[in-house]
Amino acid sequence: MALSWKLVVDTRNAPALADFWAAALGYDVEDPDPLIERLLTAGQVGDDMVAEHNGRRIFRGYAAIRHPEDPFDPVSGIGRGRRILFQDVPEPKAVKNRLHIDIHADADGMDALVTRLEALGASRVNEVDQGPAGHWWVMRDPEGNEFCAG
Repeated sequence: MALSWKLVVDTRNAPALADFWAAALGYDVEDPDPLIERLLTAGQVGDDMVAEHNGRRIFRGYAAIRHPEDPFDPVSGIGRGRRILFQDVPEPKAVKNRLHIDIHADADGMDALVTRLEALGASRVNEVDQGPAGHWWVMRDPEGNEFCAG
């Protein structure tokens, strides 16, 4: 039986990185505002655990994105499918990622994909030629996390 999972990414600015990856992948940023309202009203969380980003309340130091076609809990806003959670940590990124995301070009092609990702805040690192399999760009997101586009 397959297990449920989510990818968790350590960040310095979770909401900003969630915005980048939602735009890069065509995902939806989760909206935890109804859950936050319920927890605040019940006294289960304090105002110190809540922040505002893009006009919505979020849990301080956390943000998540989900595939727009996957199910989600309408009360909490939490996705029940393909999901990435971003969480702030105190230490900066120090070494190359051991796990990364590959973004595949659509009908517009790799050049259009790489240009769009750069407009969102990504940067190119180097191009990798894989012979008959084609080529990819190694890129970095706004916080320096490596990923591939091709």
